[in-house]
Amino acid sequence: MKAHPKGRATPAGRSVTRADDATRDRLLRAGERLFADRGFRKVTVREISRAAHANVAAVNYHFGDKLGLYREVLQVAIDAMRETNEAGQRAAEGQPAAEKLRRYLSVFLRRVLNPENDTIHRLIQREADHPTPAMDTMIEQALRPRLEFFAAVVAELMGCDPADPRVLRCVGSILAQTIIYVRKNPIAERLGFVFKPTPDNIDMAARHITDFSVAGIRAVAAERPPSERRL
Repeated sequence: MKAHPKGRATPAGRSVTRADDATRDRLLRAGERLFADRGFRKVTVREISRAAHANVAAVNYHFGDKLGLYREVLQVAIDAMRETNEAGQRAAEGQPAAEKLRRYLSVFLRRVLNPENDTIHRLIQREADHPTPAMDTMIEQALRPRLEFFAAVVAELMGCDPADPRVLRCVGSILAQTIIYVRKNPIAERLGFVFKPTPDNIDMAARHITDFSVAGIRAVAAERPPSERRL
């Protein structure tokens, strides 16, 4: 977490001192850890303040309230998602549709499976499981651009408009395939699906999802619409 630059104002408009910066940074780091562990609703301002060695009034002083602190903590995760989107799109730029998909998925899986990003992904998952008013920001800044990228690739493969309802269904199928790789699943492991996130295995997973998805997308595109099928 980055501390507030010296001289920035708090929500109440007060000038921020160096000591304030240090307190603010500790609150952000404590909030990040606690929110990732237990979610927004199950963490109290008192617990955050205690973990940050700060006065209980410090959260309101620096962030307005607990939600203000949570929004700033979650913004770090949102920015990481945006960076992944941008890196995936750069890797895909100028490639045929299937290769765009494979390259984006390779970047996405590498970042999601990086242990250094574990706290970020737990924050995102907590927000997805128990939405807060900050959900809208995550959707608009990170999730919608990701969906739009996949929709454009699927539409290119199908030769149709991205607004075609089949496109969104196909995007959902692509994203669903990534879950078994990116979320720890003890049931899947007991049934024999054990994935070690080495660079070679990640490339294999990205290629498999791509090959499977492209075949499915082309099959969907080749189907006659329901109105043309015989009863």
